[in-house]
Amino acid sequence: MKTSDLFKTKRVLSFEIFPPKRTDSVNTIYDTVNELKGLNPDFISVTFGAGGSENSTDTLKIASDVKNNYGIESVAHLPCINLTKGEVLKVLEDFKGASIENILALRGDINTDFTPKKDFKYASDLISFIKENGDFNIIGACYPEGHSECPTIIEDIRNLKSKVDAGANQLITQLFFDNKYFYSFWENATVAGIKVPIEAGIMPVVNKKQIERMVTLCGVNLPKKFLSIMDRYENNPIAMRDAGIAYAIEQIVDLMSQGVDGIHLYTMNNPYIAHRIYEAIKTLFVA
Repeated sequence: MKTSDLFKTKRVLSFEIFPPKRTDSVNTIYDTVNELKGLNPDFISVTFGAGGSENSTDTLKIASDVKNNYGIESVAHLPCINLTKGEVLKVLEDFKGASIENILALRGDINTDFTPKKDFKYASDLISFIKENGDFNIIGACYPEGHSECPTIIEDIRNLKSKVDAGANQLITQLFFDNKYFYSFWENATVAGIKVPIEAGIMPVVNKKQIERMVTLCGVNLPKKFLSIMDRYENNPIAMRDAGIAYAIEQIVDLMSQGVDGIHLYTMNNPYIAHRIYEAIKTLFVA
């Protein structure tokens, strides 16, 4: 199933997982998948490691198993900055062979350990290439607070429109902690003529180290309310976890009340947190 079709009849709930570290067996992820299955996700997306095409192996296996063995629709991430067109064609062939119909097409982060290839400069280039070389549902990433490398929000929205015009069928946002940024982004996207479904990406943050890493990597803003939680509970891991879960639930309830197309939960491979959030919000997806 192409996941963009889901939005025609419902608001969508999806989860993201990532392959285990190279030092761990890929099979360690399946306990997580099995637990997430009980939460009735509309789809599960699987991330793709940094580097070249060899990193697609675990993504392919997990995404294939999620769909074909666990009966959950899957989305495979595909960053292009370190891939040639020939390598992407091979990945697309592998995806097709595994019955994977949905691809999250990304430029990918610049990694100083790898020299970027020159075939794909932007995610929109990859989206066009996928569109020309297969019948996939293509998902694009978007940034409520603007991409960190883009000088203005308006230019970032123009770039997003280019992704949609190139063939993106739906969008998933980067994480954010202040819903006002999402609503402003949503309005700007609508004015720009972007009509595809947009899922809001939510990450429950449960420790200070995770917060600091997200701010460094993504450049997201932390509202005063969130900073107060961190200051009060940073030395109490259980309280910090529970406060982070509660904060994510509050974000989701507000987004759902405003008619968001869907919620994409960055699970960090932690089914306990996903379960806590699901139990609090599950009725919102049938209302």
